[in-house]
Amino acid sequence: MRLKLGRPDIGRYADRFDVPASTDTFGATFLGVSSLLLDDGETAVLTDGFFSRPSLPRVALGRIAPDHARIDAVLARAAIGRLALVAPVHTHFDHAMDSAVVAERTGAVLAGGESTANVGRGADLPEDRIRVVTPGETVSFGAFHLTWIESEHCPPDRYPGEITEPLVPPVRTTAYRCGEAWSILLAHDSGRTALVQGSAGFVPGSLHGRRAGVAYLGVGQLGVQDEDYIRTYWAETVTAVGAQEVVLLHWDDFFRPLDLPLRALPYLGDDLDVTMRVFTELAAQQGVGLHLPTVWQREDPWAIRTG
Repeated sequence: MRLKLGRPDIGRYADRFDVPASTDTFGATFLGVSSLLLDDGETAVLTDGFFSRPSLPRVALGRIAPDHARIDAVLARAAIGRLALVAPVHTHFDHAMDSAVVAERTGAVLAGGESTANVGRGADLPEDRIRVVTPGETVSFGAFHLTWIESEHCPPDRYPGEITEPLVPPVRTTAYRCGEAWSILLAHDSGRTALVQGSAGFVPGSLHGRRAGVAYLGVGQLGVQDEDYIRTYWAETVTAVGAQEVVLLHWDDFFRPLDLPLRALPYLGDDLDVTMRVFTELAAQQGVGLHLPTVWQREDPWAIRTG
């Protein structure tokens, strides 16, 4: 098979950047990779909070650590003052590296598995601001109710295993082991429900019987899987929870600073074109909306069917 060079052209999917801007107090803001800010005007929760985005050479050859200046710049631009919760979907660097710093800056609780807790402990986050969740339990923050369901990372997991002791950066990228991977189900008192699936992995049957109106799907590395896997991933997430709208996460090149225009991951690491082709077919068959989020924009995908 001939090696594909370059990267997908996001311009091909311009019509998919169609999630309406929020006109209500409730909004969801995409901040790169699987970082998603959900805010109802009184309480705000954030998945991941990865904003440092170190370069590929540093990730591959050097030591990495949170970039406080970049973190502060994103918090300021996104108008994030206080957060109730920061919830990494797993503990690879491109999800959890900045999570404890963001929690410290915003007064948030850092929640996840033991690996997430050890990211927090390595940053000297107080224990009363660290919560180790129990799979299947629902935890409430204001009008938000979140349930953590055990999941899997998309193959291949390049840094498998758990973080078993406090992680103190700077460290090699390999120190950010995957830890516990989660499907996070969110329900809000307004009636909005969502699935946040930060990685394109799944545990067969784990979401059956659950419900979510919007599925935020991580698609990193999905395009290099075989089509049977891609279709099964859709079935085990979108179809399983009965989602009416799908918004794709983790498609952007996370080695590029967030203040530059987003671009897709290169073909050497993923193939967004394949994912979009298969998902477009499945979405059309099932009458499901398929969308890409616009970075920095406060959006309301729940309004698509009700607006």
